[in-house]
Amino acid sequence: MLIGIIGLGLIGGSFAKAYSKMGHTVAALEKEKSVLQYAILKDMISAELTDETLKECDLILICTYPKAAIEFLEEKGPLIGTKPVVIDCCGTKRVIADKGMEIAQKYGFTYAGGHPMAGTQYSGVKYSKENMFKDAPMVIVPPRYDDIVLLDKIKKMLLPAGFSQITVTTAEKHDEVIAFTSQLAHVVSSAYIKSPTAREHRGVSAGSYKDMTRVAWLSPEMWTQLCMDNRDNLIKETDTLIENLKAYRKALSDGDAELLRQLFAEGREIKEEVDGSSAKK
Repeated sequence: MLIGIIGLGLIGGSFAKAYSKMGHTVAALEKEKSVLQYAILKDMISAELTDETLKECDLILICTYPKAAIEFLEEKGPLIGTKPVVIDCCGTKRVIADKGMEIAQKYGFTYAGGHPMAGTQYSGVKYSKENMFKDAPMVIVPPRYDDIVLLDKIKKMLLPAGFSQITVTTAEKHDEVIAFTSQLAHVVSSAYIKSPTAREHRGVSAGSYKDMTRVAWLSPEMWTQLCMDNRDNLIKETDTLIENLKAYRKALSDGDAELLRQLFAEGREIKEEVDGSSAKK
């Protein structure tokens, strides 16, 4: 296959490495020419993706921020043609998926929303890995949910990246869940590290601290855009968290050990219910 990748950051770079390792030809479009040259020198890609080669791609993966993804589709949409399957890999889906499907219908190419459920707390091509997506789920928001042929084609095209499963959902459901599973975690981690005590933790911290603060190594630009695109769902999750924290605070302020024990027990029970045996791994 000829794979076109738009954006050679953490996700785009990881896709490039994965497909190249599996023997596919990869071309990329990257605004930072130094990054593009680095990718060529490291054999991550074969060449720069041009307007001429765009329409020859079997698969085009847009690995940019949502705003830039829309700008790419608006600018290059007339040049894509009918051969490629175009999948964006943005962290929110409602805005980009609606616009992507509108542009695809206008110019006659095949488009689906996507979100690879893998990554690290770091950004940039230097942190990309060829096995980034091994055993990870890939979320797909298709233009039609009854098009089994298209879904099977997408699954086969994504197979070289190493995904364990393809999860098909709506843009609305994706954004509702991702506010809890990803965006809230980044907000909490960023807020948690702002305690004055953080500057005194060395030598008196272990795994719990590391787990809670890992994603505070975020990209402020990217996460601002993702959270603002999904602010209605994220506000709801933030409000729920605040209400839950109030219950713990009340137990502490009242000296109510039994209430605190009950709150901890409830949290553990829910963790076991939603994650099962994987919770202990």
